Amino acid sequence: MSKLEQVLILDPPNDLRFKGPFTDVVTTNLKLKNPSDRPVCFKVKTTAPRRYCVRPNSGLIDAGATVTISVMLQPFDYDPNEKSKHKFMVQTIFAPPNASDMEAVWKDAKPDDLMDSKLRCIFELPTENDKVNDAEPSKAAPVLNSSKGDGPAAPKPSSLSLDDTEMRKLMEECKRLQTEVGKLADENRQLKDDGLRMRMKASRPDSTESNTGVLAAREHGASSLPSLLVVIAAIFIGFFLGKFIL
Repeated sequence: MSKLEQVLILDPPNDLRFKGPFTDVVTTNLKLKNPSDRPVCFKVKTTAPRRYCVRPNSGLIDAGATVTISVMLQPFDYDPNEKSKHKFMVQTIFAPPNASDMEAVWKDAKPDDLMDSKLRCIFELPTENDKVNDAEPSKAAPVLNSSKGDGPAAPKPSSLSLDDTEMRKLMEECKRLQTEVGKLADENRQLKDDGLRMRMKASRPDSTESNTGVLAAREHGASSLPSLLVVIAAIFIGFFLGKFIL
């Protein structure tokens, strides 16, 4: 038994415990204490390196100092048959004077100078009581969420103000269309008056047949054009009034 094996202290000394469920990262701490008067190099190894993230996984412990190592178990589907396959080993050695290259220290180390401390991995699944206790806070969560959910529903006045703005725009558009309809009606009356004057001229004896045809064409165009404009204006007014009412 080496001198280092007698003085190095591990906490916990025998095993690392991980409490499930293992649907998220589970972290446990391992403390390495060096009560000797010499610095110690350490390295942490595991039989399942893909399942764990160890920080730091190697380093130097000064004399009388303590280092805390975080061992993070990654999420996985728990299999009881694998619980005996997960193990850790902490390998340590006295640091040589003025050691700067840690890789060289481990490479040049003699087997008699190394000390290995092995740790088991214990997986603890939640009991039925733990599940009930975990379920109670989850029941209270919807109440909190519902209170938070009331927040976004508060700014209703802004939506109402937007509706009022749109209503005012529709009213202004209706007034504009009504004005256009009034203008079209005035133009229609003016065209009728012009047609009447043209017919009076056409009734004179010195009027020619060609003038009569021109007058008839103008009268027909004058009577059909205002009617078409009135129909188009009525369609626009009906569209905007229907949008306003809905």
